[in-house]
Amino acid sequence: MATVAESLDKPLASPPGVLAFVDRWIWVFMSALFIVTVLVGFIPDSIVKIGAVEAGARPPFPPILHVHAVLMGSWLLLLLAQATLMATGHSAWHKQLGMASFGLAPAIVVAGFILVPTIYHMNWAAAQGAPAAKAAAIHGRLVFLTNILLVQLRAGFLFPICVAIALWARRPDPGLHKRMMFLATLVPMAASIQRMEWLPTTLPGSPLALSLYALVVISPLFLWDLYRLRSVHRAYLIWLALFVPTGLVVQLLWNSPWWLATVPHLMGMA
Repeated sequence: MATVAESLDKPLASPPGVLAFVDRWIWVFMSALFIVTVLVGFIPDSIVKIGAVEAGARPPFPPILHVHAVLMGSWLLLLLAQATLMATGHSAWHKQLGMASFGLAPAIVVAGFILVPTIYHMNWAAAQGAPAAKAAAIHGRLVFLTNILLVQLRAGFLFPICVAIALWARRPDPGLHKRMMFLATLVPMAASIQRMEWLPTTLPGSPLALSLYALVVISPLFLWDLYRLRSVHRAYLIWLALFVPTGLVVQLLWNSPWWLATVPHLMGMA
């Protein structure tokens, strides 16, 4: 079974030289690209927020935020390590280290579902006690958080499903396994893309830009696969079958009166 799956994933031709080099190292490149994307999004935003905390302009970060950051950082480093091990021919070490994902992925999901209401409650409390001069700005921030909750729920839904598919396929279908691990990691990266305020965006009116930029980030791997395999790998079709419908739901609910009225009740704030 594994032999059949590996043959389906094998490029049409793999001569020595540049093509073979890219076939092996594009996974490391994509891992590094993911890390750079996260750093570019979060470092400037974090510096500003740390400064605000030190100035007393906002409350300190909740502990769960640090836990979530460590877990996501560990996941990205794990992805990079796994890709590097395979690129350097250490498949046995790759399999051993990969066992960490069985514990790390659920921990990320749990931490995320704790973090989201924690941040919402903090901003709700700030809105209630805000002076009149700042009330409108804080209310606008709360509305944005209510909308961005849709993106967070989408990530909380898609990430574990994609990881589960990847882990299931690790033996019978290595090609599906490695691509789904990358596609799973792509989903929560909307959080870093959202923070790149210098990018042209549809926010806050629409979340469409977050989905489009996710496609841009994964495009080097997709285009290389398309060139080498001469077809669209089934991993992308599975991912799109999940990504597109959930994206439509997010788009439809974004800024809808029903959603804006429902979330405070779900959070126990109304």
